[in-house]
Amino acid sequence: MTVTHDPVTRASAVEAHAVAGLIGAEITGVDLAAGLTEAEVVDVRAALLRHKVIFFRNQELTPDQQVAFGRLFGEVTPAHPTLPSIEGHPEILAIGGDDLYGLGEDGAEDGAWGGAIENNWHTDVTFVHNPPLGSILKAVEIPTYGGDTAWTNLVAAYDGLSQPLKELVDGLTAVHRNEILVELGSPHGLALRSAFTSSPYWTEHPVVRVHPETGEKALFVNPNFTSHVVGLRNKESRALLDLLYAQIADPRYTVRFRWAPGSIAFWDNRATAHLAALDAVPGEARVLHRITIRGDVPVGPGGFESRVLEGGAFS
Repeated sequence: MTVTHDPVTRASAVEAHAVAGLIGAEITGVDLAAGLTEAEVVDVRAALLRHKVIFFRNQELTPDQQVAFGRLFGEVTPAHPTLPSIEGHPEILAIGGDDLYGLGEDGAEDGAWGGAIENNWHTDVTFVHNPPLGSILKAVEIPTYGGDTAWTNLVAAYDGLSQPLKELVDGLTAVHRNEILVELGSPHGLALRSAFTSSPYWTEHPVVRVHPETGEKALFVNPNFTSHVVGLRNKESRALLDLLYAQIADPRYTVRFRWAPGSIAFWDNRATAHLAALDAVPGEARVLHRITIRGDVPVGPGGFESRVLEGGAFS
């Protein structure tokens, strides 16, 4: 299905309504299924850069329309470097469902949509050379209650550090790799980890990255994928990362979104981390479809550009 756009006859009525003090806004005045004008694209991008994650309600998109929406903001990547896409749509990753990531129905024993995965704050796909610019997540099946997603503002988290700590982390790099943390007591966990790590990706990134569009500094460490800080002893690396992870998780920098039918979340993957709440109604499905937009190579405050240790780019 092709989504048409009319940049001439329709102006922008996009409005962004902040929903938390430091991150998050709900967008009104736009029908994503009808396509966006050039002015609407400009306004949505501006809201994304300002609020880091933006939410849309009552939007009914087909898979093709979701991909077309993403293409307005950049190149839509394959679904994932190692996990399978949904059938017929190579750009879309299913989050949850009875057949978790296409690995068999045993996932249903673990709560289907994610009980096999340790629940940590994370930024998507940071183990590749060029992590995604952004991700767009669409509600497909939503439980009666629970299963919310929270996001945290990594720019605000960096700004909240003391000046000596900022000066320390500005000059550090860390290794990210595709080692997913799973619940080893889950019969599905080992199969998921095997698929996730089937092709190794290791990348050295700056601990602080400079946002390529806003110039803001953001913490760029990831409880799911960061293995160690380069040049530090193991115990020093763990202590520093634990401190930064606690900073990322500070509620002051976060927003929580309750999913409903027709909900869409679009976040800046260069400036946020997110976390799914594992509190959905037992036995009820929670299925979401995610696409990602191709990103650039992160650059640190001192000019360090991320470098590949193993694997490569995501495109």
